[in-house]
Amino acid sequence: MKSFRVLLVALATTANYTAGAATDFAPLREQIAGLGTLTSPPAVHPAEGFAATGTIKPLFFESLPYRGKPTRVFAWLGLPAARRGKVPGVVLVHGGGGTAFKEWVQKWNDQGFAAISIAVEGQTDERIAGAPPGAQWKRHATAGPARTGIYGDSTEPLIDQWMYHAVAATVLANSLLRSLPEVDGPHVGICGISWGGIITSTVVGIDPRFAFGIPIYGCGALDRIPNQYGRALGDLALYREVWEPLLRLPRAKMPLLWLTGPRDAHFPLDAQQTSYRAAAGSRLVSVPFDLKHGHPPGWNPPDSYAFAQAVVETGRPWAREVSQEFRDGTARVAFETTRAVRNGTLISKRDADWEKLPAQLETVSGRTTASASIPAGTTAYYFNLDADGLTLSSELQSITPATPRPT
Repeated sequence: MKSFRVLLVALATTANYTAGAATDFAPLREQIAGLGTLTSPPAVHPAEGFAATGTIKPLFFESLPYRGKPTRVFAWLGLPAARRGKVPGVVLVHGGGGTAFKEWVQKWNDQGFAAISIAVEGQTDERIAGAPPGAQWKRHATAGPARTGIYGDSTEPLIDQWMYHAVAATVLANSLLRSLPEVDGPHVGICGISWGGIITSTVVGIDPRFAFGIPIYGCGALDRIPNQYGRALGDLALYREVWEPLLRLPRAKMPLLWLTGPRDAHFPLDAQQTSYRAAAGSRLVSVPFDLKHGHPPGWNPPDSYAFAQAVVETGRPWAREVSQEFRDGTARVAFETTRAVRNGTLISKRDADWEKLPAQLETVSGRTTASASIPAGTTAYYFNLDADGLTLSSELQSITPATPRPT
């Protein structure tokens, strides 16, 4: 717990920093970077009243103080029932309206991974009867902060802001999971859905111990999105200067999978692209045409599990985009892949919606090229390749409509 105590001393010297007109943001960024020093496993306490299921057990672990009071984080931790030697692991971070999900842990256990699913808003997974969505989980007595809108607590001292505690809890969960004798510490990754994807996009630039990262839906560049995120963050300096994931993604050297759907109303493809281009490590992009937004829609596709397995076994994603071109109305993209590609699809956008058309495929010596004619009026497009039921997507390409010449 030495690193935990050192950080608490540092917090005492910076606790009075809040975002104001004359704020020096550099110390705040340094304070957030300091969360990466929480490398000692936190103390663990039993979660009485919550029943274990097989090898999946409930627990609380200690986290950072909130408003001067100690806090704990509720979590489900599970190990694969059948295992030989040490197993890889993953930290799971829920999105808005979610909690620590036992079902999500089970899905990763079934793939041979140890997993810990954490509740980052001071809640348990006990439901409140009749409560509306987003407020249906009971909070526990040692809870930290709950999320207030979209960085809505930005006037609070940094150490009392929700994102600060969410990041700290995620780093501590990594320290806890990799400390277990059954877990192969160097092969512990992170996966987050929606707000958990934002947290993942933030943490991978703070905690370099993660072997891989999987942001599902959530990303950076939120202040540029023409929706609720842009409205909330467009004029918020604290987001741009302190919390923007793009500030730290250049430090993220581990492989990342970016999984979302083309019609996601919260995190559009151009914001996702800005994020994955900022990261320093290798990447895989997966944008299934019909993927909807939510916790089960995010964790049900096989792509996360296959990506993590490939990184654990080989140190890199199972595919890599090597080139793209657009010439004479035809687009082409080439991938190097270790999996057989069954078919290809062009996903293009005209007017307000996305549509799909067949693409032609050519595979030579492990390199697959997809090509298709781009329909007139297309403003954006990408390719999807089906590889053993996995979705391999090319980078988003935008087309600027030609300006009519004056007559």
